[in-house]
Amino acid sequence: LADPVDPSHALFDRFVQAQTCKETQQNFIELCRHLEVEPRDYKHFYSKLKDRLNYWKAKDLWQKIDKRGAHPDYEQGQACHQNKCLVLGAGPCGLRTAIELALLGAQVVVLEKRLSFTRNNVLHLWLYTIRDLLNLGAKKFYGRFCSGSIHHISIRQLQLILLKLALILGVEVHTGVTFEGLQEPSGSTGWRAQVSPASHTAAAFEFDVFISAGGGRCVPDGFKIKELRGKLAIGITANFVNRHTKQEAQVQEISGVARIYNQQFFQALQSEIGVDLENIVYYKDDTHYFVMTAKKGSLLKKGVIKQDFSDVNQLLAPANVNQEALQKYAYEAADFSTDHGLPDLEFAKNHAGHLDVAMFDFTCMQRAENASLVKERKGKRLLIALVGDSLVEPFWPLGTGIARGFLAAFDTAWMVRSWGKGVPPLEVLAERESVYQLLSQTTPENTSKNYAAYSIDPSTRYPNVNLSSIKPMQVKHAVLDAHLHRLYDTEDDSVRRLEDLLSWCQKNTAGYKHVKVKDLSESWRSGMALCALIHNFRPELIDMSCLDEYNITGNNKLAFDLMEKEFGITPVMRAREMTTCGKIDQLSMVVYLTQIRTALTEKHTPYLKLCLIVQPAAPVVPVVPMASSEAGSSELCYFCNKHLYVVERGSAEGKFFHRSCFNCYQCGSTLRQGGYNFLSDTGRFYCELHSAAEEEEGDEGHRGSQV
Repeated sequence: LADPVDPSHALFDRFVQAQTCKETQQNFIELCRHLEVEPRDYKHFYSKLKDRLNYWKAKDLWQKIDKRGAHPDYEQGQACHQNKCLVLGAGPCGLRTAIELALLGAQVVVLEKRLSFTRNNVLHLWLYTIRDLLNLGAKKFYGRFCSGSIHHISIRQLQLILLKLALILGVEVHTGVTFEGLQEPSGSTGWRAQVSPASHTAAAFEFDVFISAGGGRCVPDGFKIKELRGKLAIGITANFVNRHTKQEAQVQEISGVARIYNQQFFQALQSEIGVDLENIVYYKDDTHYFVMTAKKGSLLKKGVIKQDFSDVNQLLAPANVNQEALQKYAYEAADFSTDHGLPDLEFAKNHAGHLDVAMFDFTCMQRAENASLVKERKGKRLLIALVGDSLVEPFWPLGTGIARGFLAAFDTAWMVRSWGKGVPPLEVLAERESVYQLLSQTTPENTSKNYAAYSIDPSTRYPNVNLSSIKPMQVKHAVLDAHLHRLYDTEDDSVRRLEDLLSWCQKNTAGYKHVKVKDLSESWRSGMALCALIHNFRPELIDMSCLDEYNITGNNKLAFDLMEKEFGITPVMRAREMTTCGKIDQLSMVVYLTQIRTALTEKHTPYLKLCLIVQPAAPVVPVVPMASSEAGSSELCYFCNKHLYVVERGSAEGKFFHRSCFNCYQCGSTLRQGGYNFLSDTGRFYCELHSAAEEEEGDEGHRGSQV
């Protein structure tokens, strides 16, 4: 007689094969009960589960997880064994971050307001993300993972894979729980979350790390969000039922076709059915998924948009969109682009039971100016980080969202590792922001091709990454100013700090000719006091006898340049504005002088002194300020070809320019460091909205045959 089936084996099979969030959670609970393992015993849960589930189908999964967990970065699960982490959002990026934090040994709780995973939209995968997911056992949970010619997966299936992995690693995942806000420490309790329902057990969880992965609307207080607004771009997504027939299987996918290199196709689309698109993508997954960027004129002509408005919010307001016309528009575009090869096209249903077609404004995307911050209340510190759409909203047609989302998840885990190992907070934040500068510029071409070596260590993924491009002192005052707000300072504390700063400035500028510091604003206008401060600590840098108290622009430029070059401190304003501004803002000067005090009194060997040790024969020549009429350099702006002053200079890709000239070549929107794309063959800079079309322009012959 054959041996009876072990009930735990059947339960494991049901857990692995579960196709909904609820089913996954229920089967997991039943499996744990049967094996008598407690999921909340996060430190020992995985090892106990592995020991008690002696099943050949599970062994391959254990081997993959064990191989990942054996990486030195995790220090055998001890790197963050004292940390408690709350992750907001069970989207792909939130769950991927939670998995890494669990491997580091942290206690991890995930909150998700939804009860189910219902997003049909399909994500494009870079090669490294495929390798990452395969190494974690993705095919065990989803056998059809990346079996087609184009690499992609639906959001829903990816969430299910990551949810199952997170549960196996001891992560607590609570669905149907809404995060209402952070609750500051009180008495003996630490940082907690205000949740709904208020009686939920997650309300009692105390944590020292908070990861917001809940999307663009779930950005905690203290983060500055910047809007990237470009030329009008209206996106449409549509999901159709995939019946998995032979005829459907024969229809070729479209990895991304833009008008600029297949004009014949788009002209035919416009002339035959009146649909005018900039680009279109088609992926075949759980559904037939289409994403396209439509031109406003054709949407108006086809009656999709009822009335034209200059304001994009009014233009795409629900009351101004004819849903039936939108459905017809998407249907016709999908049918035409697949050469009528998909039989009986029928819209899939979304989470609300409605036809899954939607129109979005891609004109304005948001990104956080910083990726992390630290709050401290009553002696308890909280590390806060953003991942996923909370950090950077992706431009869907470019297919960069999940790839960059996972990179940010790994970067965040590396930051939490440093936090858990006791690295000083300012150093933790500075390194994270140094890495964040690279995120929006990453492509499959400029990231490391050694995917087998990828880990949470940024240096394994970003070639030539500079982990200290942002200095701790730069992060300190940005964070203090923007985030901590000094809420617990009394008025007396604030006054005392100002007095201490003023006293320090007076002490270290005493005796200098033409310098008399009486306050923290007007006394600094001539630039003489700033130069005196620098000379007092670094006399080799300035020859005070050459300064002219009436050369306000020259003196300030000299001081600003030296502080920026030697210590990375951004000037408080342009040098010439010290002459022209009516009143110097005291708060700005206080922030600037505080940075200077920190820089000048830090006990470290300055870069210049290191150079002198290496090359003792090279004399240091004190810098002499130029006259006001010469206060600048002969360097010209890369964009406008006009004179470029150091205090107003920005740089990217080895080009120097006025910060005000750093704009997208196509739409003119302002670019930011870490938020642009550069095409070396043309020498042009673009925002993310318009980089793809230009990249594809030179590739016309290569992709034109894909449609």
